Formats: sequence, C-alpha cells, structure tokens
Amino acid sequence: MPLVERRPIRPAGWAFGLMNAARPMKTEQAPPRYVGAWSAGLGMVVSLAILLSDPIRAQPPGAGGEPVHYQDASGHDQAGDAGRGWEGSPEGKAYSEFNHHTAGVFVLFIGLSEFQYALALPILGWTRLLLPAGMLGSGAFLLIWSDHEAWPIGSLSLIQTFFGTDWEIVQHKLYAVLILALGSIELLRRMGRVGQAWWRIPLPAVAILGGLTLFLHSHGAHPAAQKIAIHHTLMGIMAITAGASKLVSEFTDRSRWGLIWACLILLIGVQLLSYSE
Repeated sequence: MPLVERRPIRPAGWAFGLMNAARPMKTEQAPPRYVGAWSAGLGMVVSLAILLSDPIRAQPPGAGGEPVHYQDASGHDQAGDAGRGWEGSPEGKAYSEFNHHTAGVFVLFIGLSEFQYALALPILGWTRLLLPAGMLGSGAFLLIWSDHEAWPIGSLSLIQTFFGTDWEIVQHKLYAVLILALGSIELLRRMGRVGQAWWRIPLPAVAILGGLTLFLHSHGAHPAAQKIAIHHTLMGIMAITAGASKLVSEFTDRSRWGLIWACLILLIGVQLLSYSE
C-alpha cells in the first residue's frame, strides 16, 4: 500500500487566506541600509512641513469689525463665504457637523477593525481590511466634500483649491490625499503584497502628523472658534498618543499597545460623532 504524505490543509482564497489574515507575517526583512525607512521618514517630514507651514495670515478686521475682503490673481474673493456669513450660519454649521459625523463613522469602523488586528484573532480575518477601506472612504469623502466652495463641488477650480491662499481648504485637501495614499498602502500591506518592515511606519506617522496639524488648524471668523479649538486640541492629543502607541505596537508587544491604539481611535470616532458648533 503506497504511503500518503500528510500535509497541513491550506485554506482556499484569492491571493491570501482570510482565516489566517490576522496572523503576523513570519518573515519580514528590512531593505538594505534602511533605504526604505529613510525614504518614508523624509516623505513624512516634507508632508509635515507643508501642512504645518502657514504662509497666509488671517486678515485683520475692518473698521466695522467685518473681515477684510481681498482678491487673488484670479479675482476670487478670499474672504469667501466667511465674509458673507457662511461661518457660523445654520447652513454652515449643518454642513460642517455633517462632515464631522460622517468622518466619525469611518473612524469607528477603523477602530473596531483594529481590535481584531491587535489581538491577532484567528476568526473574522477579513475585518483587517476595514481599516484601509475606511481610510479610502474617508479620504475620498474629505477630498470631495470637505469645503463647499472648493473643487470639485464648489466654484473654485482645481488649481485655486490646491494652490490658493485659503490655507484651511489646502490643509483639508492635502490631508485627504495623504489618507488616500495611506489607505492604499495599508490595503497592499494587509493583502500581503508588501512585506518590508518599513511599510509599518506610514500609518502611525500620519496619525501623529494629523494630530499635530489639528493644533494649528483654524476655522477663521467662526463665532464658535474657541469651542472648535478645544475640540481640535483634545482630538490632536489623542491622535498623537494613538500614533505613538501604534508605532510601538508594530515593533514590540502588539496586543498591549495595539489595544491602546484601537481604544483611542474609537474615542476619536465618538468625539467626531458628537461634534457640534
């Protein structure tokens, strides 16, 4: 009777196994001389410099206390809708709150998925894809609807939106591009298409970067500017702490620091859902 060699049964699937998806990769080798890590770090530094620089200062109020209107080379009124009473108006508040609440839903999905990833549970392995899916969804939403007067839904062109003098709009759009890029990286990483250790760095780095930008992000002439500033400060602190925890978890104890990361992401999602002006 011929001998039959016994081998472990492998789960069926396309490109990766869903049941074993949460298990960490067995072999990950950093590229020679850390070229990849240096490249990622340089990219984050450049992004930080762009997002945190503030070349256009707020215009001083006029004699009557109203914002001063000025125009750029294209003739666009840079006081924009804030000068016409959009900031703080019922329509403006409803639009801003809807955007924050929608972002909160995406963030909650990301936080819930990270519990499974932190604990490396052998079940529901597909939930690890909720993080890149949430990032791609929130990035696309932010890119389109972050500002009602900006491209692609507003009167401003693509050039005026990304290279104009309204720094609030520029920050929103640049951060949307970063989230889309990060979501793509995480999707490839969690599908097993990229395995180098330095690909773990962008996710916590962008979380820290986003937290830092919140300390300088301003809504200009908004009547609830102080309340919004407090909201941004609290969320910025949580984002920086979450990013630092995620960075540690990727190279040391995944469960402990990964759970801190997941809890803080959930808290940010709850804060976004309860956002009001």
